[in-house]
Amino acid sequence: MKRVPLVVANWKMNHTARAAAEFAAGLRPLLAPFAGEIGTRLELAIAPAFPALDRLGKALAGSGITLAAQNVHEDESGAFTGEVSLPMLTDLGCRSVLIGHSERRQLFGEGDDRILAKLERLLASEVVAILCVGETLAEREGGRLESVLARQLDEPIRRVAASARPPGQALVVAYEPVWAIGTGRVATPDLARAAHAEIRRRLVAGLGPEGERVRILYGGSLKPANARSLLEQPDVDGALVGGASLDPVDFSSIVSICRETQLERS
Repeated sequence: MKRVPLVVANWKMNHTARAAAEFAAGLRPLLAPFAGEIGTRLELAIAPAFPALDRLGKALAGSGITLAAQNVHEDESGAFTGEVSLPMLTDLGCRSVLIGHSERRQLFGEGDDRILAKLERLLASEVVAILCVGETLAEREGGRLESVLARQLDEPIRRVAASARPPGQALVVAYEPVWAIGTGRVATPDLARAAHAEIRRRLVAGLGPEGERVRILYGGSLKPANARSLLEQPDVDGALVGGASLDPVDFSSIVSICRETQLERS
């Protein structure tokens, strides 16, 4: 089933609002050769730090590139100092939100219940949930990939199945082998293919044919040098890009490679 490729930049705690606007000014000419395809045959999103959302959104106006958020609180409002709600994000034009990123799980103690609560909040809206899943090095070496994916995916899939939204419009899954994030280590194409195949199997088992419409992104030290070997694998529908997304040249190169590999596949 044809799925529109998607590349998401996760800037993490990098780039001020001014730097974000400068990034956008540098990126747009690099994407000019296929600018007409963005938003139709190819989807791009950038998740900056919260303070940069407004200025980046204005700088990207008319480009077809959408805004994503790196996190969201599960409540609509309240006495939650330092948190950001979904209405605040949608007011700024965010179309998607990352949830379950390994850094949120490991550094900030977000467990599966908290991630499910955030997913429920997103499912009640029109915002796409980009659910991050993946195993640590110990889990990989212990042969526990399937059990980790079962724990991180099966209940979210049930929640998506029970919602009124079409799964392909409600959910994106981003596979990020935790041991490859920010370490310079990268999953081999064979490892990525096997993990994505297992994710697809679980999506189809829980959602039926609609599971084929849900896009699966690869994330984990993806760079221009290794992007092609990963993005050409079956069931890899795009990328969640961390460090390489901070530079417009590197990011545009990954976008171009994603476009080429997906066109070759079709």
